[in-house]
Amino acid sequence: MTPAEKYQAEQAQAEIDHHTPTAGAMIGHIISNLKIQENKLWQSRYYAKGPDAFFITSEFSKILTEASAFLDQLNQLMLDEGEVIPTTTEEFSRYSMLEESGQRKYEETSTLIFDTVKDFNTQLLFVTRGIALAEKEEKPGLAQLLQTLYAWLKHQSAVLQRYLGHEVLEDLEEDDED
Repeated sequence: MTPAEKYQAEQAQAEIDHHTPTAGAMIGHIISNLKIQENKLWQSRYYAKGPDAFFITSEFSKILTEASAFLDQLNQLMLDEGEVIPTTTEEFSRYSMLEESGQRKYEETSTLIFDTVKDFNTQLLFVTRGIALAEKEEKPGLAQLLQTLYAWLKHQSAVLQRYLGHEVLEDLEEDDED
């Protein structure tokens, strides 16, 4: 098969897997969410203003480093399991459930922080589903890494919520029920 044919076959299989769903397909969403989250974190770092700018620069730098490590580990484990991973901007955009916006950079810094909390909360929905599917498909390495990612996302959300003066789940309950 030519590279074009291989990629076409991969995309056809991905479409089937996303409708089934499989652990690989769900983790494709998780990878895409992490990748789009990286862009949003960079955007926040670059455009944060006012008294919270130092916090964002410092905290989001740490989050970016840790998220990048999770992304690399997740991609490698997926490949080890014989799964395909999203690798193009088009795939990241298609499979991510996080929304980007150029106007976001002009929001108040507290809005940027809470938007990040909401994005972590959205990611948790996919991670939870990914854990269940990885366990069902007997892929313990993926399930274990996703459990670690789940705990990390919860912690990051809690840190940001506390910084904003919120309770850990404040303004998130409705999202959790979806």
